[in-house]
Amino acid sequence: MNDVPLYRLYMLRAMYALIALAMGSQIWKEILLHAQSWERNEGVVACMLGALSLLSLLGLRYPLQMLPLLLWEAAWKTIWLVFVPLPQWWVNGHVDAAISSTVFDCSFVVLVYIAVPWGYVVQRYVKQQGERWGSVATRAAVR
Repeated sequence: MNDVPLYRLYMLRAMYALIALAMGSQIWKEILLHAQSWERNEGVVACMLGALSLLSLLGLRYPLQMLPLLLWEAAWKTIWLVFVPLPQWWVNGHVDAAISSTVFDCSFVVLVYIAVPWGYVVQRYVKQQGERWGSVATRAAVR
């Protein structure tokens, strides 16, 4: 099942390292040194990104097992880029400064798309049989 070339595993590890180190160093500083109370969404985002950076450390050791983490990263950034700044740009011809800086940060999602071994993703998450939904005894009783 693991037909992923070694260089792809290193690409995945590079992505996990980038998330853990680059983003983690910024977000954990913000989490640990935050002096005032958080706005609800600001706190949620900071803690989710903190969790992402911690879980990315596991990706260094288990790059394929932690692939759902990178898929989640690609999904949320792509959804945000398509539904937040793109309509603003489409209507106004530009995006405001706050959104513009986040667009820059989220644009690095292209690296995730490059690093992910898509053939493996299709084999593992689309073609492979899923895990059972009930116990073996339940399945036998249904037959």
